Amino acid sequence: MAALRGSERIIHAGDVGAPEILDRLAAIAPVTVVRGNIDKGTWARKLRQTEVVELAEVSIYVLHDLSRLDLKPEAAGFGVVISGHSHIAKQETRNGVLYFNPGSAGPRRFKLPVCVGRLMIEGEKTRGEIVVIAQ
Repeated sequence: MAALRGSERIIHAGDVGAPEILDRLAAIAPVTVVRGNIDKGTWARKLRQTEVVELAEVSIYVLHDLSRLDLKPEAAGFGVVISGHSHIAKQETRNGVLYFNPGSAGPRRFKLPVCVGRLMIEGEKTRGEIVVIAQ
């Protein structure tokens, strides 16, 4: 939670696990969240499969599993695609679009580091940063 303090918005790419986590995140900043494959139960049914976030001059498309991307982000005007599912922190730019997976903030999965991602937006330019909390 300390790594998220000071955030203007929190975007969660799914696999929340429990609704209490969303309450804790919302105490820090407004939250945008999509449903992940482990999100079950009545509370999770309220979560959408995809979300669109407009921050400054950047449009962000959020989904859990990147393999289910059903549009061409560059053609649709998105500057960033945020996904989760693999829990592997990764970022790359393709066709002018930043594809960003912030990894997993916990519990540890598949012996991967525990981490969060940060997006810095300056005008139409966006860059990502992976913040490792525990190896």
